[in-house]
Amino acid sequence: MTPAAPKAATRAYGVYRPVLPVTSPRHPDRMVYTGDADGRCEIFTWDRSSGVGRQVTDRPHGTLLCAIDGEEAVWWFDEDRDGSGCWRTQAFNGGPDHPALAGVPQGRPAGLALAAGGTVAVGVRNPEGLSVHLGRRGGAGTPVLRTTDSGTLCDLAPDGGLLAVSGPAHSAHAVTLLTPDGTTVAVLSGVRERTWALGFAPALHPLPDPAPSSSSTPVPGRPLLLVMRERAGRYHLGTWSSGRGLELLPWCSFDTETTARWYPGPGDTRILLRQDRHGRSQLFTAELDRHRLTRIPTPEGSILDASPAADGDVHFIWTDAVSVPQALSLSGRPLPGQSRWRLPRFGHRQDLWTPGPDGPVHTFVTTPSDRPAPYPLVLLVHGGPADHDRDAYDPMVQALVSSGYAVARVNYRGSTGYGPRWRSAYSEGVGHTQVADLVRARAELLERGIGREGAVGLCGTSWGGYLTLLAMGTRPDLWDAGVAVKPLADCATAFWHSTPELQVLDTALFGGTPDQVPDAYTHASPSSYATAICSPLLVVAARWDVKCPPEQIAAYLDVLRAGGVAHELMWLESGHDGYDGADHLAVIRRTLSFLGRGLPTASVRAEPPQQPERR
Repeated sequence: MTPAAPKAATRAYGVYRPVLPVTSPRHPDRMVYTGDADGRCEIFTWDRSSGVGRQVTDRPHGTLLCAIDGEEAVWWFDEDRDGSGCWRTQAFNGGPDHPALAGVPQGRPAGLALAAGGTVAVGVRNPEGLSVHLGRRGGAGTPVLRTTDSGTLCDLAPDGGLLAVSGPAHSAHAVTLLTPDGTTVAVLSGVRERTWALGFAPALHPLPDPAPSSSSTPVPGRPLLLVMRERAGRYHLGTWSSGRGLELLPWCSFDTETTARWYPGPGDTRILLRQDRHGRSQLFTAELDRHRLTRIPTPEGSILDASPAADGDVHFIWTDAVSVPQALSLSGRPLPGQSRWRLPRFGHRQDLWTPGPDGPVHTFVTTPSDRPAPYPLVLLVHGGPADHDRDAYDPMVQALVSSGYAVARVNYRGSTGYGPRWRSAYSEGVGHTQVADLVRARAELLERGIGREGAVGLCGTSWGGYLTLLAMGTRPDLWDAGVAVKPLADCATAFWHSTPELQVLDTALFGGTPDQVPDAYTHASPSSYATAICSPLLVVAARWDVKCPPEQIAAYLDVLRAGGVAHELMWLESGHDGYDGADHLAVIRRTLSFLGRGLPTASVRAEPPQQPERR
């Protein structure tokens, strides 16, 4: 877990990026993790048995991605400000660092796989497309695949003899299986049923029967790939092997989004599953040899990530709306990178379900505990769209509630965690469907006396920023202030300046490219409605953003200026995600100050609330 906070003599506020430590395959007490280095994300090692840790990286803009191989070399991705770079390695106990694989071009990371025998595979994405390279640490990387298609390296079989490359889950090449010489062994299509790969079993072992009644004979010594497939409104776990192809497990399916990982022990046929359901999480263990699914007891709330360790323990990050994310283990043994903050309770929580045309819309509501309703109300809009708000701590929620606002987090149609039908519901058009759900939630919050008429605002980041701008333009009478952070603001311009992977997603979402379906992009674009905005608007943009690029922000701002729409603008010298806590803190401060003018309360703070106690 990464607590990222501003560099200062006394840090009274933290912004947390939850990242689990990666454990050594040989010694589970040895771990690599992304931690806090004076407000930046950097890579650290920690030996639990000795209690000794050290900082591995120290880069001006932070470091996020890391791994550890079977020989306990630490890997990290050395990227520049626009996200392009290469993998480097260093011994666990220190020493000089080296390029991981020679001859691999610079690019954005597109997957890393470390086989037990020392073979490694690296995926790189650059303007020429995706390339996958195979080799051994410190040696030369041999190209296995070069393609202009959208894709990511998923995994490498334990003997190094097979690679899995993931394409879009809905595409004809959802999963491609390749040999080291580049020969395609199999392709799994997701055109009729969305399909995605989750990784190879950690060792070659006899395959279990897919069902108790199966009479097929186990095939010894072949790679076994874990796969998830969407079918008939459910998510079905399955396995693929060269001997049998794809086989779904009839006893292991879920009604909402679920991901899975193999337990790493040799010959272990157990799988750890994490299900996101209605904004909260559940953990399960699936035993393939016994065809048994078992729930793992965890506290109510959200599990942001979970991973089985080599010693059979399970590490996970748990949080709820008033608890900072904590890296925990089922065994109770300590994990590194823990937050030192003890948060006071800062509000009351409740769930709200609002009737809608495709089912009830779920909203997490947090209200101040030190004053009566109604409150000035902020709808804090999540990004994605394939994501959802959780029963999870959010520093922006704490800052707003502590300043006297009620905060509503709406899981509008298109959100994950409510099943395939909800995720694909766009009956009123891209963006407009989601705005309609925000409008419904707003009405109920006012009707229930939670929010106060004339003091209702929107705040969102990325796709949430997009919906903020679209709602401000299409329903200007409903909103009294809006903050859009790193938003999608002009759909067509964003398409042409975006990454190939996002272009594939946009093409599927809109039904084509801007040249093919220009009206769809125009209808969904906030820039088409920008001149109608009549309430205070703050736009926060990042100059190195490749997901919501600055060119499309500039196009949107041109429309605002041409229409004489008053607005404020804040530029960040960062990318879309940002690894420096100072940027996150600056956005929170600016947001609180801005909303304090547009949605005044009795106790608006221009600073995030202080957190008085440290562990």
